[in-house]
Amino acid sequence: MTRTVIESKTKTAIIGFDQPFCVIGERINPTGRKILAAELEQGDFSRVEADAIAQAAAGANVLDVNSGAVFSNKMAEDPRYADNNFVEPPLMTEMVKRVQAVVDTPLCIDSSVPGALENGLAAAEGRPLLNSVTGEEERLELVLPLVKKYNVPVVAISNDDTGISEDPEVRFAVAKKIVERAADFGIPAHDIVVDPLVMPIGAMATAGLQVFTLVRRLRDELGVNTTCGASNISFGLPNRHGINNAFLPMAMATGMTSAIMNPIALPVGPTKIAEKRAEIAAAGIILPEDMDDEAFVTMFGMGSTKPKAGSEMEAIRAANFLTNNDPSGGDWIRFNRAPVKEGEGRARTGRRRRG
Repeated sequence: MTRTVIESKTKTAIIGFDQPFCVIGERINPTGRKILAAELEQGDFSRVEADAIAQAAAGANVLDVNSGAVFSNKMAEDPRYADNNFVEPPLMTEMVKRVQAVVDTPLCIDSSVPGALENGLAAAEGRPLLNSVTGEEERLELVLPLVKKYNVPVVAISNDDTGISEDPEVRFAVAKKIVERAADFGIPAHDIVVDPLVMPIGAMATAGLQVFTLVRRLRDELGVNTTCGASNISFGLPNRHGINNAFLPMAMATGMTSAIMNPIALPVGPTKIAEKRAEIAAAGIILPEDMDDEAFVTMFGMGSTKPKAGSEMEAIRAANFLTNNDPSGGDWIRFNRAPVKEGEGRARTGRRRRG
């Protein structure tokens, strides 16, 4: 069976057909996160560290570290900051070091800048996953030598110089090309994790069927593991979690072995809590004066004031159990066990021994 091994200094994550689904946490990425990008520009890595800890606690097996920040303010001071080849390599080094200082989860080094990829590989302890290579000739010639040099697995994205094709046959052909070119460098197929590219179901009605068919072919014909940006399937639609929760187990059943995704249900903020309290008060409902925010949001099904595993993680764990990748359901039981309150211990089970 194909197994892709990813390691930190102390932990191992395995992506494989006979393994539990591998969750690659996506939140350490300044793209589209203006607050995080601004903090990184100021040299503040506290959110990076907090995201690493929260994702690991939510069950992420691997953490993606993306250095694609834009330092808009520094551009005015120094024109070099307009070039990501200048910004990203040192930023990647620092981000990797900060993450490794707070968690021991294996890493995925993510950038479009070759210098940032190499800096991340040099700073990472263990055997990280590299994200990513495409079928573009220039990208193949830049990235595959790094994969070989550091002996790491790599995400292969199924687009090339012609862009992203809506034709699944073309996307399969690109994946096959990358696997074959990697072999020329001495990189085995088990170190290639193909991203067949998930299209939004709202824009393409056959997007789900396409990716399921592609994953089966990639598994059966190329013998490679697969991944995807899981939330792409629900882009632009209401109740995205509902769609994601259905998509992930279905993709797993067709052979998908990992996904780059957010494992966390983001905490309910004070603004939403205040709005809901006002709504409850307007309805004439009287609540205990000493009810704290956590009890309040729990009572009204709003979630939690603290980061916790998202509903997608629940769907993945259930699918692991149903596919016998969670023997005896141990992980499912642990996931659904009520947390122990501070100052309390778990009750012991079993019979008392007689004297």
